[in-house]
Amino acid sequence: MVCNDLRLKEYSVLIYRILLAHIAYVFLRVLFVIFNNDIVQVSDLGNFLSLNILGLRFDSSAIAYSNLFFIFFSVLPLSFLGFKNHQFYSTLLYFISNSIFLILNFIDFAYYRFNLNRMMGNFLESISKENNKLKLIFHFLFQYLNLVMLFFLFLFIWIGLYKLIKVKEEKIENNKIYYLSSIFGILISSALIVMMARGGDFRKSTRPITLIDAMDNLSKPVHSDVVLNTSFTIIRTWGKNSFKKSTRFNDFEVASQLKPIKNYNEREVIKKPNIVIFIIESMGREYWGELNKNRNIKNFKSFTPFLDSLSKHSLIFPNAFATSRKSIHAMPSVLAGVPSFEIAYTSSYYSRQKLESLVSISNALGYDTSFLHGAKNGSMGFQGFANTLGYGNYYGRDEFNNDEEYDGFWGIWDEPFLQFSKSILDNKNEPFLATIFTLSSHEPYIIPDKFKGIFDNGYLPIHKCVGYTDYSIRQFFKSIEKSSWFENTVFIFTSDHTNQSYYKHYQTTVNRFATPLLIYKKNSDFKGVDNSLASHLDIYPTVAELVGYKKPFRSWGRSLLSGKNEPPFTINYFGGGAYLSMDENFICIYDGNKAIGFYNLSDLNLEENLIQNKNQNMLRLEKKTGLFLQDYFNRIIDNKMYYNPK
Repeated sequence: MVCNDLRLKEYSVLIYRILLAHIAYVFLRVLFVIFNNDIVQVSDLGNFLSLNILGLRFDSSAIAYSNLFFIFFSVLPLSFLGFKNHQFYSTLLYFISNSIFLILNFIDFAYYRFNLNRMMGNFLESISKENNKLKLIFHFLFQYLNLVMLFFLFLFIWIGLYKLIKVKEEKIENNKIYYLSSIFGILISSALIVMMARGGDFRKSTRPITLIDAMDNLSKPVHSDVVLNTSFTIIRTWGKNSFKKSTRFNDFEVASQLKPIKNYNEREVIKKPNIVIFIIESMGREYWGELNKNRNIKNFKSFTPFLDSLSKHSLIFPNAFATSRKSIHAMPSVLAGVPSFEIAYTSSYYSRQKLESLVSISNALGYDTSFLHGAKNGSMGFQGFANTLGYGNYYGRDEFNNDEEYDGFWGIWDEPFLQFSKSILDNKNEPFLATIFTLSSHEPYIIPDKFKGIFDNGYLPIHKCVGYTDYSIRQFFKSIEKSSWFENTVFIFTSDHTNQSYYKHYQTTVNRFATPLLIYKKNSDFKGVDNSLASHLDIYPTVAELVGYKKPFRSWGRSLLSGKNEPPFTINYFGGGAYLSMDENFICIYDGNKAIGFYNLSDLNLEENLIQNKNQNMLRLEKKTGLFLQDYFNRIIDNKMYYNPK
């Protein structure tokens, strides 16, 4: 009975149950790859096995955090609870904690395709402000019924394996040995939990693993999302403030090399134009024909006939990139040139501070400013952030006031809401600035019944919705042609983020962020194709020049009109704790402190790392990325997102 007093059988069963959790995470990684391999591009079994080995420490860390209470409950000397009660509660703790994270991993099998990033601690952001949360959740369950069934099968097998080995009830003969063994078990368990949580290392000279460590030893940066698991990314970013100040570069270097203060005062604006900015929900550049005219994509099909026709009379940017991943992130990205990284600006502690933007400069020039979105007021946090930006007016589903045109999920269908937008703008005093955010090309990818069979279903569920939104914009333009304000209005089109991809060209790593960008004004010089790099960051300074703003202002982008002499620069949060930046020469993967990869601009899948052959152009891009991140975080933390000459 000494064996029982030493609790060796209990400890061996505990080890078995933790091992089961590790095995479960291996199979979660298998399923993640099966559901998303067109994106993460694991080439073969050997490739997967090597990634799985790299992922073991991230699995161990997630398991340590999620099973913390279970492990301590298992080793504490709780014989007074009685054998059956102790086993019941420990089993309950085990499956409650593990099932919560199991559910989140299964959700990410589907969600990853839309976010192109493992879920973070702010994963509830997208639906937290929705008043129909239950409906959206039930829709997800129905839409992904295969995942729901697979989840329960997975859990059923896990429970079965858990029950294979049980602790048998045996009488404790020597309480002293029992308690000494328990103390020993607590100490060993504590040490192992700390080691697992840190990523397998006790040394003080090392830090606990973070998302960026998933980039270690990878030939393809995109594989970092395979190495990671959703439990780890949520745990490591939950409630986290990743905004940290830096003094690595001095103020002179920031001012002279990054040039975050812009001033476009040479353009003479006699009559201030109206500005209408379309942010088209989920509009990947892939769907827009004129933006792919010279890409030689085999059997390419466009789903935007009207926007294609408009492109021929516009200035278009076929190499533009989004700096946001979610709809709410698009507002600071497009309207204020503030990208979203590991922790999005809108999810941070700083999102309510005074923020210089194209709205603030328009207000300063006497513009009437409006934000229009067909969802219920308050949805997605749009109305709150519109107020933060300083919009004078907000028009949503409440103002539309006719739920016969409600799509049943998100808001008013695009066609009627754009006609409503036209009626609003017809009654505005000029000059005005209006931002119209569409919504019908959002998942669940449905269109009004009366249009079923009208639009090409294409190859992906979103394609028919893109066709419907394109049609809705066509009808909007037809209706405004005779409006008095039309000819003096500049229209800018972009998207909030990319979405489903069909062609291999757009399944590449860099093109995760490929967005449309177009500038149109009737009878203007805004015509042609500009193949230079452009991004969301450039829209705000472009509008500043268009409206004739003469004062200096804070912007990390460049005007797409007179800023041609400024070197183009784009930056995104790549995932796995890293950033992806580009200039006219190279692509850079940056870990927050240094470059860990350089690639040719044509290497969209980041296949050949050139870091062993660094040249001056690479060093310049590396430094500019560091300068950008320092200025970005310092300005946000110091509340300097509004230019003050003092």
